[in-house]
Amino acid sequence: MDSFRFAHPEYFYIFLVLPALVFLFLFNRILRSRKLKSFGDMELLEQLMPSLSTGRPVIKFILWLLAITCLITALAQPQFGSKLTLTKRKGVELIIALDVSNSMKAQDIKPNRLERAKRAIAKLTDRLKNDKIGLIVFAGQAYVQLPITADYTSAKLFLESITTDVVPVQGTAIGASIEMSLKSFSPSFQGSKAIIVITDGENHEDDAVGMAKKAKEKGIVVHTIGMGLPQGAPIPITEGSSDFLKDKSGSIVVTKLDESMLTQVAEAGGGSYIRANNAEVGLNNLFNEIEKMQKTEMESREYSEYNDRFPVFLALAFFLILADFLILDRKNKWLKNFRLFGTNKQLS
Repeated sequence: MDSFRFAHPEYFYIFLVLPALVFLFLFNRILRSRKLKSFGDMELLEQLMPSLSTGRPVIKFILWLLAITCLITALAQPQFGSKLTLTKRKGVELIIALDVSNSMKAQDIKPNRLERAKRAIAKLTDRLKNDKIGLIVFAGQAYVQLPITADYTSAKLFLESITTDVVPVQGTAIGASIEMSLKSFSPSFQGSKAIIVITDGENHEDDAVGMAKKAKEKGIVVHTIGMGLPQGAPIPITEGSSDFLKDKSGSIVVTKLDESMLTQVAEAGGGSYIRANNAEVGLNNLFNEIEKMQKTEMESREYSEYNDRFPVFLALAFFLILADFLILDRKNKWLKNFRLFGTNKQLS
């Protein structure tokens, strides 16, 4: 069974140019017709210009439209998956819940808490082999950034796009992130599952400890990593800004790592708490814990090879352009009197 795809579907936006070309062609035809009519009677003009063809320019234009369509399709790089492979892997399912609240912009960990966390997650992804990974982002609410997948390249691409603006509601709802993580695991997967919550721990929204206990009851381990230092740091209003967030009294807000909360969450979830610092974030330590988890065999079907088919469309485009070149704008003097099946119609 073959799978069909376009490697670069973004090139299909070029098709938006085609309606404009059609409009310009029709507009030019109307202007040309009006100019000819202004010279006199059309029947008389046709006798004075016997080689004038009204149909050939239309045919040539259609050929060009078809050629452009083939070229755009070739740019999109159509491919067929030639080999369907069934792979069996042994691994675990891992979901990372990343805090994207404004406090993660604090720079007590360089360059800031969020960027350092993203770099650490990217390094962890590089170390994964047969495991599946998912991404949850949360602040006052939690959202799925990337569904559970074994596609590590996509995971890193989605990770790059994460900022403190991806969640509209501010706050730090750790419990909501754990609850969303529980819903995001593969329903049919019966193997080992783990959640890693990366946050500064300033939870003011919900019962994070209670949700961690619920996860443990379902056999899912909850680890926590504390981003920040106990002494805390101010929150820049914008990245690299010297202006900091202030409270209602005008005092600069200092966000501090809440280790007590994160330790409680990890203990309730049967996992480990690790505090990040400027030297080490801690995901590597957790990776060793993940490696110790029981690996379960997982099946996945994937198309391992894709064969390009764009040369076919390039050849079609070349053929159409050649046909346009061979068709003259005016009637062929050798064929103009040719009568097909005895009719009196001339080839125009």
